[in-house]
Amino acid sequence: MIDPAQPNPALRESATFDRATIAGIQRAAATGVYDIRGWGAKRALPHFDDLLFLGASMSRYPLEGYRERCDTDVVLGDRNARYPLHLAIPVTIAGMSFGALSAQAKEALGRGASEVGTSTTTGDGGMTPEERGQSKHLVYQYLPSRYGMNPTDLRKADAIEIVLGQGAKPGGGGMLLGQKISDRVAGMRTLPAGIDQRSACRHPDWTGPDDLAIKILELREITDWEKPVYVKVGASRTYYDVKLAVAAGADVVVVDGMQGGTAATQDVFIENVGIPTLAAIPQAVQALQELGLHRKVQLIVSGGIRTGADVAKAMALGADAVAIGTAALIALGDNDPKYSEEYRKLGSEAGFYDDFQDGRDPAGISTQDPELAARLDPVEGGKRLANYLRVLTMEAQTIARACGKAHLQHLEPEDLVALTIEAAAMARVPLAGTSWIPGSTRA
Repeated sequence: MIDPAQPNPALRESATFDRATIAGIQRAAATGVYDIRGWGAKRALPHFDDLLFLGASMSRYPLEGYRERCDTDVVLGDRNARYPLHLAIPVTIAGMSFGALSAQAKEALGRGASEVGTSTTTGDGGMTPEERGQSKHLVYQYLPSRYGMNPTDLRKADAIEIVLGQGAKPGGGGMLLGQKISDRVAGMRTLPAGIDQRSACRHPDWTGPDDLAIKILELREITDWEKPVYVKVGASRTYYDVKLAVAAGADVVVVDGMQGGTAATQDVFIENVGIPTLAAIPQAVQALQELGLHRKVQLIVSGGIRTGADVAKAMALGADAVAIGTAALIALGDNDPKYSEEYRKLGSEAGFYDDFQDGRDPAGISTQDPELAARLDPVEGGKRLANYLRVLTMEAQTIARACGKAHLQHLEPEDLVALTIEAAAMARVPLAGTSWIPGSTRA
């Protein structure tokens, strides 16, 4: 007999209409408004966890971890720039705006990146003095909105990143809700304070790759050919986008997969537009190889990088470096359990909080509330981020040495196998225990 005080074990949840789906329908019916949130795709996707490394044994010679070097440095943008970036590690910080993040968070990102010799990136809305002052290597994003853009700050940067798309929303523009448009944010963006802001989904002064080539040349002339010029695309038609970006003159191509985060966009967009990072990397590498420019035009991959294993796998598939965003914010203190009670008051939990758009982040990271932002100590946050970046690098080195590699860039697809048919097909590596690459015409 079923105890009415206990859950009925005979009840079966629908795979199509699960509780989250039902709650979403009920919310839409009650409010008439689509759901906006931050973070990235939450659906299960083929990802780096579906790949494994083949460590050295008899047929390969491993390196001794404490006696033999495994280098990690990378040069970005030496195709055309007079002063390419020389980074100590291949893990960079992705673009996240002041506005989406507090000034303290932007400063902490700069401090952490500089401590380990890597770069950070501005984001929509321009450059803050705190960020520039604490960033040894700062990449200036040039976005469709042009919010906060000015040639003076452009020249202060160490590289320029032209943003054509973002992994969480390729084909869509950004948004910053009014509660995060403080007087300072509004002043930098030349917008009214307290009013929702939408960013354009395409650049206003070009319609295609020929115009992009003109824009890249214009930016080179503004900066006296000193700065590397990146082009960032959200992963969708990656093969063609990379070829067009390179043809337009990009020194570095950034490919952002759909696991990449965002400060705010429609949930339906995040979950249903774009392709997984794992599927995008081989397409980008193929495009560069066919142009004879793989490793000459550098490839930075972002979207769901969490561990040193993810770094190593992305590089084995052909990336020169990776970029992290969500993971960097977690390192600063985002979703920290010490704020559990406050997350509950917001209707969330530590580990689940994604309402970055609301500006009520208890950790002081995705907010413009002065009291909340003051909770984040930029010095302490920078140290936490630097520690995390060191761990990512050491983990990647550990794997590379086990594969017999003296540099992270020596990792290659031959070092990988896949656990699922989907991952094998996307990553273009063999299914574990076989020589079969699904979809490959290779014998």
